[in-house]
Amino acid sequence: MIRIGLRDARAHLPRFVMSIIAIALGVSFVVGSFCFREMMNDQVDQMLGSNTDADVYVRGVAERKDDASAATATGSDGSSSSLKTYNDIDVSLVDDVAKVAGVARAGVTYSTSGTLVLVAKDGNAVSSMGSPTMGIGLEKGTWRSARLEHGRWARNRHEIALHAFAAKTAGLGVGDTTKLVYPSGPEDVKVVGVFDTDVSQAGAIIIGLAPSVAREVVQEKTGEIGVTQYITVYGSADGGGPLNDAQQRELAARVRKALPKGSKATAITGDRLRDEYSRSIKDQLGFIQPLILIFGVIALFVGSFIIANTFSMIVRESMRGYALLRSVGASPAQVFSTVVVQALLLGLVGSGAGIALGWGMVRLIVFGLAQAGTPMTGAATPGPTDMLVGLAVGLAVTLVGAALPARRAATAPPIQAMNETVNPEKPVLPRGVAGVAMVVLGAACWAYCVAVARAGDTGDPTPFAPLNALAERVGAGWPLGAGAALIVVGVIVLSPALVAPAGTVLGWLPAHVFPVTGRLATRNLARQKRRTANTAAALFVGVAIVSCLAVVASSAKASVAGIVDTGLKSDFTAMSASSGRIPDDAVSAIRKTKGVASVSQSRMLMGVTYGSGKDAAQAMTFAEQPSLFSKVFAPVTNAGDADRALKSGELVVGLTVAQDNGWKVGDTVRVNGRRVVVDEEATAKAQADYRAQVEAKTADLTAQAQRLAAAGDADGAQAKADEARRAAEDAANVDPSTLVRTTTETTHVKVRVGAIIENSVYRSMVLMNDDLAERVNNENTMFTIMLFVNARDGADTATVKKRLVKAVKPFYVINVQDRDEFKSSMSTMVDQILIILYALLALSIVIAVFGIVNTLALSVSERTREIGLLRAVGTSRGQVRGMLAIEASLIAVLGTLLGVVVGVAAGAVIRVVYESDGLERLSVPWDQLGAFLVLAVLVGVVAALPPARRALKVPVLDAVSAE
Repeated sequence: MIRIGLRDARAHLPRFVMSIIAIALGVSFVVGSFCFREMMNDQVDQMLGSNTDADVYVRGVAERKDDASAATATGSDGSSSSLKTYNDIDVSLVDDVAKVAGVARAGVTYSTSGTLVLVAKDGNAVSSMGSPTMGIGLEKGTWRSARLEHGRWARNRHEIALHAFAAKTAGLGVGDTTKLVYPSGPEDVKVVGVFDTDVSQAGAIIIGLAPSVAREVVQEKTGEIGVTQYITVYGSADGGGPLNDAQQRELAARVRKALPKGSKATAITGDRLRDEYSRSIKDQLGFIQPLILIFGVIALFVGSFIIANTFSMIVRESMRGYALLRSVGASPAQVFSTVVVQALLLGLVGSGAGIALGWGMVRLIVFGLAQAGTPMTGAATPGPTDMLVGLAVGLAVTLVGAALPARRAATAPPIQAMNETVNPEKPVLPRGVAGVAMVVLGAACWAYCVAVARAGDTGDPTPFAPLNALAERVGAGWPLGAGAALIVVGVIVLSPALVAPAGTVLGWLPAHVFPVTGRLATRNLARQKRRTANTAAALFVGVAIVSCLAVVASSAKASVAGIVDTGLKSDFTAMSASSGRIPDDAVSAIRKTKGVASVSQSRMLMGVTYGSGKDAAQAMTFAEQPSLFSKVFAPVTNAGDADRALKSGELVVGLTVAQDNGWKVGDTVRVNGRRVVVDEEATAKAQADYRAQVEAKTADLTAQAQRLAAAGDADGAQAKADEARRAAEDAANVDPSTLVRTTTETTHVKVRVGAIIENSVYRSMVLMNDDLAERVNNENTMFTIMLFVNARDGADTATVKKRLVKAVKPFYVINVQDRDEFKSSMSTMVDQILIILYALLALSIVIAVFGIVNTLALSVSERTREIGLLRAVGTSRGQVRGMLAIEASLIAVLGTLLGVVVGVAAGAVIRVVYESDGLERLSVPWDQLGAFLVLAVLVGVVAALPPARRALKVPVLDAVSAE
């Protein structure tokens, strides 16, 4: 039976081609997702091994858990991180660590990300896709993995060394001059060196600063002086090379022992720190693999319909052969195995092709990232586990698709199977009833979901207590997903019952325009309802998802446009195109621009929480000018007076934040913040220790000079005396800021909730005026992310816009937009995201097109005699082509219409669920949906060409006599 199955598979191999392609495309995404994850993980490990290459790190011992620093486990973009943070440590500990036996070098490497902007040779700001610009204080021995290729390290504020990738991207070399935009503004700098690292930095622009300059930039950004998170320690045990695990542990133990009591510091191995960072970064990148897997699952789901159709038709063609086998003694299990053998062969071939395609897909992504400025060196080759997973998935989908046709072949009575005329298609009414029930149940889930979303936290969504209790536990997300699954599956189950009525309706126009071919095509669809429905279902799934995304995207753009049109009062906006932080000098330049009436700053406060203890809540917090609601944005007030509250120093709370925390107007809330202040005691100690160190050094040098003088070595005595004098002069000229020690203290301010607003822009925010913000945080923990500019009454806005653009040009990264440009930029962001999703979802539609081609090809093969008879009685070649084209077009239109209806409904429900997050307006892109229908007809026509060509190649007499 195995030989029979293999022989049948070989005989039908051309008919398996489309199914093999479908399996290969789906498996490629599955394998590609695993390969891409491993490539990213390997890239992270490589970069951490290079960038955090110290043998031992000294850090704090107390994990930050106070109210104000509870937000430190969350990135500035709101993404959660598993990385723990600890108390800062005094930089003076470097001296204690450096004296430990086995320490080659100990120091503080100051680095900053997102605060510097490099200007390229062409005068434009340098940036790369998704990667930051980093400034690191580098000198000889600072970074073991960095190799100075040309020139030297920077020595002052007007010199920089560039990483090789940054130099290439900027078109700069040693000796070139350019500008570097510091947080305070742009300054002229000279490139004095180019360095490289062993591994790719994933497109990061790395700038080597003089260590003292890097320290100044970091202190300016954080406000913290004399403290650091880490002290890096390089060991000498291996001749300057990286230490192994045992050597790291030994050195860390010695360093821990040497740390002064009360230093609140400990030493850990470099491997341990790298592992902690690796886990944190990989956690944050973990969303990528599931995203790719989703598209792989969709592709395989769509492909399963093609596989099922292929085996259904092959089994139907081979039914007489199976009946003959049964009649000579083959058991149902043996007949079943012949079909399973074919499925296994199909799965193996398709999965093998998919594994190769998945590897190629990742290599293509890596190539694309490199072209976009993000080179990767992580290994992208699929491992044994990846290949086994791909193989298992491909085989499983193939076996599932072939199971029902195989069962039909095994269980059909031999006498009945020998006579194909007594094998009519099963009734579709039971499936229709089941499908309708599932669709109704799914619609009920969506109705419940909408009720839950609209009720929010203000009331019960339904009159039924059990359903209300369920809503409190699961929210709106689960009913949304369950409803979508029920409706999609329900439509697939129902679709065979829809084929006949849909064919009558959709075929009316072709039947009247093309009386012969139109009627024949319509009748052909109805003869095999399940096959037609399965083919249409493959297209339905892809179109439904695309239509849903189109509605959501169109609604998002319409909502943004509505917010700008009805809420935004200012004439212009200004934002930074780099880190989001706008330099103070740029703010001043905008304020001084002729024609500007007012400038409102929106400043983000970092690390602010509300409440106390473990129940402290987090919310994005902004400091705003009192003119916000009168000159910038019209408030949609839920309770209280937002304009009065902001001016009087009360909190203006977004509705979502208020509901989440149960706040009402008049409530008093504890606001926790962070202020960086000078630690008087630590500063006095640092100054005293430095004085003692200088005095001891001077006394020692003086004593040496006296001994040399007594010994008659006048020159030696004079040299030591000069050295003692220089040490005293250096101490007198030392930068006082290097001896200042700061500490971060937590502030607690009780503030009244003055207003609650419903604007979608502010729903998840808390707003306060500048005076209150400065009581909670200080300048170092606040930064300007956006400016709203109003022109003077009567001023020509176009002229003012030109002046503003000219005013911010020296800062390179400030983007000034008028209202229309701001609205357009928001829409462009939505479109960019959609392009990626559409490109991925196009895979499922491509597979669906293969399904139509495959179904028609097999159908043509099945109807060889019928087509021969049509040609014998005078049907022209063009009419045969037209019949098949109409048939394919009707299948495509049916799948597209079902997909559009379900997709639009899903998009409308999603819009309601996320109304509070900004999707305030429903917009259905009828032009795109219409394009989908036109494209469906074109797809049908194109899909019919290969089967029609095959049908017409068979001579009429051969076709008529075919069995």
